[in-house]
Amino acid sequence: MRFFCIGDEDTVRGFALAGVDGEAVATPEQAAVALGRAVARAELGVVVITDRVAAGIRRQVEAHRLTRERPILVEIPGPGGVLPGRKSLRELVQEAVGMRLG
Repeated sequence: MRFFCIGDEDTVRGFALAGVDGEAVATPEQAAVALGRAVARAELGVVVITDRVAAGIRRQVEAHRLTRERPILVEIPGPGGVLPGRKSLRELVQEAVGMRLG
């Protein structure tokens, strides 16, 4: 199972240092095209997408989640931090595990 990253240049560059391919996008149109290409790749198991990019193509992200099992779309905070009103990764994990972490 392979990973792929869609986000701003800094995030994509950071994932590339960890050996994860990706595509940097600057507009919702570019993000929609990048996501369409990524979900069409059978070898991808997880697509990591920054929350700001996902917000710009929310309908496409949700449509994928409702109709397809793979690849899994995982939203992460970008360099600017968590979007207002969204839970941090730590909060999500704490809720899932049922206990407070570190």
